[in-house]
Amino acid sequence: MSLQKIDVEKDIFNQYKTILEDWIPAEASIAIAVNNTYIYFSTGHHQFTLKVGSAVPEDSIAFQVLQTGQKTDAVMESTLFETPYYAIGYPILVNGEQGALIVVLPPLFTIKKPDTYKFLTGKQVEDWMPIPIDQISHIESLQKRTWFYSQGEQYKTAVTLKELQTRLPSNFIRIHRSCIINIYYIKKISRDLTSNFIVQLSEGTELPVSQSYINNLREVLEF
Repeated sequence: MSLQKIDVEKDIFNQYKTILEDWIPAEASIAIAVNNTYIYFSTGHHQFTLKVGSAVPEDSIAFQVLQTGQKTDAVMESTLFETPYYAIGYPILVNGEQGALIVVLPPLFTIKKPDTYKFLTGKQVEDWMPIPIDQISHIESLQKRTWFYSQGEQYKTAVTLKELQTRLPSNFIRIHRSCIINIYYIKKISRDLTSNFIVQLSEGTELPVSQSYINNLREVLEF
């Protein structure tokens, strides 16, 4: 391998590092693997037991990413350190070859999840009203706007379904790309004439279940 090619690869790897530094803590570490071999490290405060040129262990995140070509994350017990650590692996291409970029977060690091919504502020005409989250039966995306429903009333909110899904309590489940329901308001689930599932809410609203979400609904409600 020529010195010019090595310099180019180092420049590419350092670009990954620069991008990732925007969101990972300073003490995190970055590793890149190609063809089941580690080819790059940028370490934080960790002391890796592996070196460039080391084989990728079969019980590692890097191995899973290389095998599946998919993003993978998990809490690892002690592959690299004496204490558990959290690692995230991303599939990447290095000179046309499949590789894995691994972010190793500090031992015992935990990702802080956003606070769960306790209420949503909805708008009707020119008034805004905070509605307790447990009083909301379902939320829909219609005509590029988000609406939620409570006690037969419709409210508009500026929060998108994508944002809502990360901060709603676990009793809210998505049944369609444009609809999230509160399972406590489900009256029954049935099939229509085409054998598609329909959710009927306690106030009478009927909502279709997309094929993409039916397995998730079955898993949550165990039917």
